[in-house]
Amino acid sequence: MRPDLEIIQQWIEPDSRVLDLGCGDGSLLHYLNLQKNVSSIGLEIDADNIRQCIDNGVNVIEQNMDAGLDNFQTDSFDTVLLTQTLQALSNPRRLIEEMLRIGKKGIVTFPNFGNWKCRLYLASKGRMPVSRFMSHQWYDTPNIHFCTVRDFDDLCRDMAISVLARTVVDSQHQGSWAERAWPNLLGEIAIYHISRG
Repeated sequence: MRPDLEIIQQWIEPDSRVLDLGCGDGSLLHYLNLQKNVSSIGLEIDADNIRQCIDNGVNVIEQNMDAGLDNFQTDSFDTVLLTQTLQALSNPRRLIEEMLRIGKKGIVTFPNFGNWKCRLYLASKGRMPVSRFMSHQWYDTPNIHFCTVRDFDDLCRDMAISVLARTVVDSQHQGSWAERAWPNLLGEIAIYHISRG
């Protein structure tokens, strides 16, 4: 399991209902089904990932999240996950509203584009960063909304969302006192546990 998913699973209660938006190959839901006995559904658009979910015994629905989540009733899940997908959505604010309508709590992770490495790359090269962590060129990246920790904090405040917990880590998913002190500058990945205000 990806190290960020190891952090996330700690915030999910046993025997709860979980929806994973952009669930990928379903590895997190597979783990949660086995270890925490959750009742889960994943949403995914990639055909190969959907096949892997099915092979792993994960309930999956082929659905484009940009089209909305109207097919889910209010409060139908305990936790809704959105991992490493926020920056690739057409309307992230609307999806977060929908997450917290259909789920009591949400977990959101995203790359922090305010990290010092991004800033230094832009300042020194005058080009969009390309690295092992962000390996796409500007013209073929799935990222269409570049978000920083500070941006997401502001969005939560504007939407009256309660931040239950926030963790920022480096690309190896390790945290430090420095990243806790200066999350927007030093954090490479942000992990938020949120609920309605």
